[in-house]
Amino acid sequence: MATDKATELLIVVTSFASLEDAKCVARQLIEARLAACVQIQEGMYSIYRWEGKICEEREVLLSAKTITNKWLDVANFIKSHHPYDLPEVIAYSPEQYEEQYGKWVQAEVK
Repeated sequence: MATDKATELLIVVTSFASLEDAKCVARQLIEARLAACVQIQEGMYSIYRWEGKICEEREVLLSAKTITNKWLDVANFIKSHHPYDLPEVIAYSPEQYEEQYGKWVQAEVK
């Protein structure tokens, strides 16, 4: 799909310790028109090092569908509403996506 770089589809990912926290942030992202769709997946297991200690936790994965020019707004929103001291906030742009879906995402976040 050929689009303006600013309106290309972007998927922003973060994780939470609880489904309730993930659902709360997901609803707020939708209400603020920062994302068109947010998917939440339970059952993720994370192993990481934090403050010199190896940690193992169950987490919930949140994926927000938005557009490139909303990246900073979405990232800042997640950081300011996230219970973690240092939340994972990463984004990727799919190389290919269905044109009508891309247009729907654009319309929902404008």
